[in-house]
Amino acid sequence: MNDALRARLSWLCDLVEREIHHLLATDSRLFHHPFTPDRVAALAADDAEAERVDAFVARFGRLQDTVGDKLLPHLLRWLGHTPGPMIDNLRLLEKWGWLEDTEVWLDTRLLRNRLIHEYQTDPIMFADALDTAHARVRLLVATARLLIQEFRKRDTPG
Repeated sequence: MNDALRARLSWLCDLVEREIHHLLATDSRLFHHPFTPDRVAALAADDAEAERVDAFVARFGRLQDTVGDKLLPHLLRWLGHTPGPMIDNLRLLEKWGWLEDTEVWLDTRLLRNRLIHEYQTDPIMFADALDTAHARVRLLVATARLLIQEFRKRDTPG
């Protein structure tokens, strides 16, 4: 086993756990009730709420990036697989039962673009994107935790 790869994976798992913690904290502060176009429009006058939205969007995207672009390829290498395109990596996870639905994960990655680009242009679409992202937090967190669990289960001496 490559010790450098194992150390990097262990570090990534710790990082992902911190990112999960921060995303869940922001999610719980922000989604006390669903977003509406009026609530989105009110962000212009509520700096604290706008900052929570910005934090949520950043943390949502960061967790996706860390899991999909870093943790997953490193874990696949550690398990003896050659990482491929994202869709192939996700399909492998789905085949193993480590991911509920590849298409939903890919759609969730596209959701980040909606969160960034529709923020200032369309309150209806941005409210919908925020509520959809809130609903997808469970998928991101569950998948990330499962990948961490699978690494740590296999990394245990014995």
